[in-house]
Amino acid sequence: MISLTRTWAVMAKEFVQLTRDRLTYAMILLMPIIQLLLFGYAINDDPRGLPTAVLVQDNGGFSRSILTAMDNSGYFDLVLRARSQAELDRAMERGDIQFAVIIPADFTQRVVRGDRAQLLVEADASDPSATSGAVAALASLPTQALTRELTGPLANRAPGSQPFEVVVHRRYNPEAITAYNIVPGLLGVILSMTLVMMTSLGMARERERGTMESLLATPVRPLEVMIGKLTPYVVVGLLQATVILVMARLLFQVPMSGGWIALGTGLMLFIVGSLSLGFLISTVAKTQLQAMQMSVFYMLPSILLSGFMFPFRGMPGWAQAIGTAIPVTHFLRVVRGSLLKGVGLENAGPSLFALALFVLAVGSLAMLRYRTTLD
Repeated sequence: MISLTRTWAVMAKEFVQLTRDRLTYAMILLMPIIQLLLFGYAINDDPRGLPTAVLVQDNGGFSRSILTAMDNSGYFDLVLRARSQAELDRAMERGDIQFAVIIPADFTQRVVRGDRAQLLVEADASDPSATSGAVAALASLPTQALTRELTGPLANRAPGSQPFEVVVHRRYNPEAITAYNIVPGLLGVILSMTLVMMTSLGMARERERGTMESLLATPVRPLEVMIGKLTPYVVVGLLQATVILVMARLLFQVPMSGGWIALGTGLMLFIVGSLSLGFLISTVAKTQLQAMQMSVFYMLPSILLSGFMFPFRGMPGWAQAIGTAIPVTHFLRVVRGSLLKGVGLENAGPSLFALALFVLAVGSLAMLRYRTTLD
C-alpha cells in the first residue's frame, strides 16, 4: 500500500534538490519567459521601415510626391540619397539598404505626356520574406502617389489610368527561392549548435569522470590545453562546412557567386569563436546537464534573433541590438553575402570585425575562467 508520508518525503527531497541546482532552476523559470517575449514582441514576418536609397535624376514635384508616398507607406525608410548607380550597388552589396529607388531624368516629362513613365525599384531579395510585404505595397503606388498633382489639365492622367509603372528588379534571388536564404543560414546554425555543445559537453564529461584532475596535474598551461582540445573540433567544423556547402550546391542549386576569401575568413573566425564559447561554458557548468542547458539557452536567441528564420529588420530595436551581439548574425551576413552576392573582404569587413572581436573577448574570458578552476 502506498504511504503518503514516504511519498511526501521523496517529493520534498526532490524539491530541495531542484533548488540546490540553481542553474537548472533558473533555466526552468527563464526559458518560457524568454520564449514568450521573443515570439510575442521580437518576431515579425512583415518588416517595415526597411532602409531604402534613392537616386533621383528628375527633381520635379512628381519625384518628391512619390518619395513622400513611399515614406508614408511605412515599409520604406529613406536613409540614403545616392549620387550614382555604383553607390547604390555598393550599399546593397554591403547590406546597408534593402531597396534602391531610381527615378529617371525624363520621369516628369513622360508622366505629363502619358508616355509609359517607369519607376525602377531594386530589391535585395536574398531574403524573400523580408521584401515581400514592401514589394506588394508598391503595387498601389501608381494609383496613390500623384493624386494631388494630376488635376486640372492633367486630369486625363489620373491615377486610375496608371500614370506610371513600377518596375521591380529582385536582385540576388529573382525567383524568390527560399532555399537560397535558408540553406546558407543552416551553415551557421549547425556549426554553432554542434561545436558549442560538443566542446562544452566534452569538458564537462571529463570533469564528471575525473579525468580532468589528471590533466590539471600535468604541467600543461591553460592556453595549451585550450589549443589542444579545440584544434580537433576545428577540423570537424571545416568538414561539416564543406559537406553543407557541397550539398547546398548539388541538392538545392544554391548560387556560389564567389567571395571565397571572405567566406573562408568568416568560417574560421566563427568556428574558433563557437569553440571558445563552448570552452567558456564548460568552465561554468559543473555537469553535462548544465552544459547542455546553457548551450540550448545560447542557441534559442541565435536561431530567432539572427535573421535565420525571421527577417532581422522586422524585429524591434531592442531585439536587433541583442541580435547584433550574437556571432551567428554576423556569420550569416558573411555566408549569404559571399554565396549570393559575391561580397569580398571590403564589404564583409564590418561582420568579420565583429566576429574577430567576439573571438578575442570570449577566448580571453575562457582563459580567465579556466585559470580560476586551476586554483
